[in-house]
Amino acid sequence: MSTGREIRLVEEDDGWWSAIDEDVGVASQGPSREEALANLDQAVAETRRARAEDTSAPEPDAPWFERR
Repeated sequence: MSTGREIRLVEEDDGWWSAIDEDVGVASQGPSREEALANLDQAVAETRRARAEDTSAPEPDAPWFERR
C-alpha cells in the first residue's frame, strides 16, 4: 500500500546513497539504497515527533542537502 510519499534517491560519486524527503525537509544517507532509506525513515520519524512535541529538530548539516 502506497503512502503517497515521494523520496529522491541519489547515488553519490563515492558509492554511498542519499535519500531525500523534500516534503518533510529531511535527508539521510547510507552505503546502500536500503540503509539510506532506513536512515531516512528514522530521521523523518524523529523530525515529525519533534514537530508534534513543538521542539526543535536538528538542522540538516549535510553539504549535499539544500532546504527549499
